Amino acid sequence: MDKYSFLNAAHTSFFAELYDKYLTSPDSIEPSWRAFFQGYDFGMESSLEELDFTSADGSLALANGQTLEIPQSLQKEFQVIQLINGYRSRGHLFTQTNPVRERRKYIPTLSLDNFGLAEADLETTFDAGKIIGIGPSPLKNIVAHLERIYCDAIGVEYMYIRTPERIEWIQNWLNVNDNHPNFSADEKKNILRKLNEAVSFESFLHTKYVGQKRFSLEGGESLIPALDVIIEKAADAGVKQFVMGMAHRGRLNVLTNIFGKSPKDIFSEFDGKDYEETIFDGDVKYHLGWTSMRETDSGKMVNMNIAPNPSHLETVNSIVEGISRAKQDSDHAENVSEVLPILVHGDAAFAGQGVVYEVIQMARLDGYQTGGTIHIVVNNQIGFTTNYLDARSSTYCTDVGKVTLSPVLHVNADDAEAVVHAATFALEYRMP
Repeated sequence: MDKYSFLNAAHTSFFAELYDKYLTSPDSIEPSWRAFFQGYDFGMESSLEELDFTSADGSLALANGQTLEIPQSLQKEFQVIQLINGYRSRGHLFTQTNPVRERRKYIPTLSLDNFGLAEADLETTFDAGKIIGIGPSPLKNIVAHLERIYCDAIGVEYMYIRTPERIEWIQNWLNVNDNHPNFSADEKKNILRKLNEAVSFESFLHTKYVGQKRFSLEGGESLIPALDVIIEKAADAGVKQFVMGMAHRGRLNVLTNIFGKSPKDIFSEFDGKDYEETIFDGDVKYHLGWTSMRETDSGKMVNMNIAPNPSHLETVNSIVEGISRAKQDSDHAENVSEVLPILVHGDAAFAGQGVVYEVIQMARLDGYQTGGTIHIVVNNQIGFTTNYLDARSSTYCTDVGKVTLSPVLHVNADDAEAVVHAATFALEYRMP
């Protein structure tokens, strides 16, 4: 009797779940199973010629002349699991996240033949569907599910994270409604309202102050509803204070529509408002900070602070983290999550300025940690006059974020609901 015949009667979803755990955290499974999967991976990665492996019938010829029969169904289950992990690891490369140009082409693709599967398998039901939360399903349904989660308007990078619990949390979060927003009518109206406010503000400035520098948010107006939902939901989760740093682009819009600064004051600055203090010089309206109290829709009062910063834009990062840490130490030592730092970057500055890396790599140090910062990168795809292809070696400007093993979401800014959905993910991941 074939000593591997028991595999024919085993529940393949059990193997699927174990193999999935092995891929994310090998040390978390029982040693004998770990050895089994290591052998499986070796067999898959080694050349067919060396092993005398016949892929047609799944037989393996050993040196002693014995032939082992590996159940075809089990082979296919593992191949589907590899497909799932392919989407989890590389799906972000094939998203529809760029609203202005075609994405670069990456190989290998996520086509079925790259995983030993074929069109004929699309109607076959696989237990591996359980590990993505849809239960035993035909392969076509599994692929459609994965496409919606990983290859639509939101691309997700997280498989490099080394904590299995965090990976599991992310995967469970993404599986809900296929990682697509499911907002109520009131929530959609609120998103539209904040978008209208953002667009109207920029349109007025462009009409009233033609030719003046205004560092418009045009193209990235969805930043406003994203920040709004973060503040509203964070306040409901117990956050008492927000500390924010950002560059010039979009700053005036954020001051008006998020921090509540009077449009009249901003317009007067365009008209050449005189300041009593002699220290102010140049385009002060882009440099000034602001502090305000905001009442959320649920009636909670939160302190809002945007740090002042000159044209050396990313230097504000360390200032924001320092202010946040000081507030936590002095007033919120019992629960540091009550102070939430938010940093808004431009793509070129995020990739090009060393202070960004310096601040990020200190995020987990006892003397500097602030409980997590939400970073939002407004991707203009050009830094002053430099095309992004000439500005960085990495695939994304956000790759520096992998230093702290932080998940990164890439979102099509033209899909405002997707942007708000991603902002909600960032907040929930940050909060305890």
